[in-house]
Amino acid sequence: MHNNRYTFLYAIGISVVTAIILVLTSENLKPLQEANVALDNKKNILKSVLVNSDDRETIESTYNSSVEELVVNSKGEVVEGIDIEDVDMKKEVAKAPEDRNLPLYIYTLEGGDKAYVIPLRGVGLWGPIWGYISLDNNFNTVKGAFFDHKGETPGLGAEIAEGPFQQQFQGKMMYNDAGEFVSVNVMKATQKSDIGEEHRVDAISGGTITSNGVDEMIANCVEPYLSYFEKLKAN
Repeated sequence: MHNNRYTFLYAIGISVVTAIILVLTSENLKPLQEANVALDNKKNILKSVLVNSDDRETIESTYNSSVEELVVNSKGEVVEGIDIEDVDMKKEVAKAPEDRNLPLYIYTLEGGDKAYVIPLRGVGLWGPIWGYISLDNNFNTVKGAFFDHKGETPGLGAEIAEGPFQQQFQGKMMYNDAGEFVSVNVMKATQKSDIGEEHRVDAISGGTITSNGVDEMIANCVEPYLSYFEKLKAN
């Protein structure tokens, strides 16, 4: 019969070997995990310009041939020397708008028109929410939107990740007739407001906090890009 010392050393040995195997497995899988995350981001960027595909090759080829990546700042300048993949939206949205590095994805349609995709990051009821919203080349009309979340309530706040909610944003306007930025507002259908229908979408019934999070996220993340868009319009 083995004594306690043998049993103790055996358990330690098994634990060490298991830990080494897990570390090696994690390291070996890391490139694949990173590739899958990058593919998912590309897929969601394309969804925001109404290009939908689950095929890896189609996503990669469409993205590589049609999407240009830039980093700009709130002064409307292109920021050189920063890889868009190194920009952490969680950290950037925590900064003052004038201090942010702003990733921008420019999608070129078949006819040559462009759509400008802005990444979004905010807070819902139970955790982070994020997504992309794209503007037509008038920098006013929303072409499409995509949203996702970490842990919003199924059937309530989690509805931001569903088509019916996202499709409401198509064709909405960021500026009013006076040329003022008013964003696209997520509001209850029964809520009285001076904001016109072209600037509002219906909030999720029972998901008020998540809806408010989407509303604030869009305004907070889109407004810093306006100077860059103004420069493009002037050219």
